[in-house]
Amino acid sequence: MCASVITALVFAATAVPQGRIGDLRSRFDMETNPIRKARLMPDLGDAEFREIARDVEAQRIADALAMLQRYRDQARVCTKGLDGFRIDAENHPNGFKQLQISLAESIRRLDALLVSMTGDEQAPFRDVRKDLSDMNNHLIEELFPRPPEKKSKSAAPVP
Repeated sequence: MCASVITALVFAATAVPQGRIGDLRSRFDMETNPIRKARLMPDLGDAEFREIARDVEAQRIADALAMLQRYRDQARVCTKGLDGFRIDAENHPNGFKQLQISLAESIRRLDALLVSMTGDEQAPFRDVRKDLSDMNNHLIEELFPRPPEKKSKSAAPVP
């Protein structure tokens, strides 16, 4: 009797995160507005990275990599969608900000996971990390564009 209760509790504990991930993924997949889709990324990324961490800890590296690649693909969809809207992210950061925060947090979490892996295991994770970092940098540039450089009248032209 006690063993069946423990088994049921273990099953329930693992089913809840999977259910949450499934719910968030279905909301993400059904959402057509890029801004609302990007606003889902912090919660979705958080849930997916909990699962990635569990997979790495259990030495299910291939499963963890597949989940990470899926997160990257979701972030890419959001980035392209936001870029397609041609919104001034500096003045209208909704969506851009949430996606950038999610990417930055995911890179931090991925860095923490990489130290527990062998060099061979790390290689494909580092490739995905580079993609995440590139998207993060792109969003930072969108959110915080550099002001145009002013040419000084007194400065001599550089030959």
